[in-house]
Amino acid sequence: MNIKAVIVDDEFLARQRILKLLEAHDDIEVVAEAKNAEQAIDVIHEREPDLLFLDIQMPGQDGFYVLRRLNIKKLPITIFTTAYDQFALDAFQVNALDYLLKPFEQDRFDESVVRAKDQLRLERNSVYNKHVQNLMDSVAQNDEVLKTFKLKDKGRELYVKADDVQFLEAAGNYVVLHTSDQQYVYRATMNQMESTLDKEEFLRIHRSFLVNRRFVKSYQYLTGNEFNFTMKNGKDLRSAKSQKPVITQFMDLYFTK
Repeated sequence: MNIKAVIVDDEFLARQRILKLLEAHDDIEVVAEAKNAEQAIDVIHEREPDLLFLDIQMPGQDGFYVLRRLNIKKLPITIFTTAYDQFALDAFQVNALDYLLKPFEQDRFDESVVRAKDQLRLERNSVYNKHVQNLMDSVAQNDEVLKTFKLKDKGRELYVKADDVQFLEAAGNYVVLHTSDQQYVYRATMNQMESTLDKEEFLRIHRSFLVNRRFVKSYQYLTGNEFNFTMKNGKDLRSAKSQKPVITQFMDLYFTK
């Protein structure tokens, strides 16, 4: 059985890693790659793959957006790939759908591919499609507001409540969570954090900073459309000039509560 596959991931190295791991599976032919959601939709419609490696989090629209734009009756067997373990991974298991956490290991990768091949040998039907739909519904419901950060440290799982985070600071493809006495590195972008954290509690004051209003000790308007925010842990954060309208609106709504 010759299996047509498409790889969707915004990271070049991640796509290359999947290609390398697929060398052990000579019955799978990668017919296309895509680095964002819109490209993915186009190539999937064009090539009609049997198997799809789909990154969940990408700049712009995410992997679930891709699935929503496809014909639910003709979904390829999908192996979800992600570096973000906050995305309700239990829902994948409940709905019998497979996922891979980055970085990929050969053994776990092979296990997922074998499962996909087994699924392909069966006639794809409404049961599989229903699992996918249930998964998307579950993730959409559970991730409307991110309340807890799940982290890993030396094999241990740590949980940090969003309510305990004074501010978030950008660090490339990561963010640093600043609490009253510790800092935690979390794999996500500031845009993702801004979209999933409670918008009544967290304010984007700069491309590099999201502040929790509960921990703003004081703020001061500076010249040039900038503000200085002093946090309860003593850290001073300066806002971007472009954020003045957003900041003043947020203050009017929430800082007097």
